[in-house]
Amino acid sequence: MSRKYKFHNKSGLYFVSFATVYWLDVFTRQAYFNVLAESIDYCRKEKGMELYCYCVMPSHVHFIFRSTNEQPMELLQAFKKHTSKKVIEAIENNPQESRKEWLLWMFEKAGKKQGNVSRYQFWQHHNKPIELWSEKVIKQKIDYIHNNPVESGFVTNAIDWKYSSARNYQEDYTVLEIDSAGFLG
Repeated sequence: MSRKYKFHNKSGLYFVSFATVYWLDVFTRQAYFNVLAESIDYCRKEKGMELYCYCVMPSHVHFIFRSTNEQPMELLQAFKKHTSKKVIEAIENNPQESRKEWLLWMFEKAGKKQGNVSRYQFWQHHNKPIELWSEKVIKQKIDYIHNNPVESGFVTNAIDWKYSSARNYQEDYTVLEIDSAGFLG
């Protein structure tokens, strides 16, 4: 892994992206988003996560976050491990999931390729953390995150994507709470 993709500054502000294996479109159902939302809330309240920006796309997630415990890698690993287990359980227990067998087969297929996975692999292993070092770079990443659903053709206005902090930046905290982005001046 390249040096630029590591958590070097443990107290730094980071942009991360992580995707499902094979870029599977999993987050197309509210129940699966709810697992992520509950995990984010828990990490914010109990694990020292400060979340400043997010977007959940059907196959991947973007965050701008900081670990107040100065353990960003461990925090993200715990988040991904927990959410993978809970989303797979939600898929297994969802009687309306028309893609259940196929999704589980794909997760199992990905897990067989990894020596450290017991059965299913949900997330790709890399996060590509990029430390954000200036206000200009922070704003660029926020714009990138918020415009991801627009660029993908899902919406024409970033605040219309339900699973994005673009709504929070318009004082709408109805979907998911984030931390204040007061560091932007």
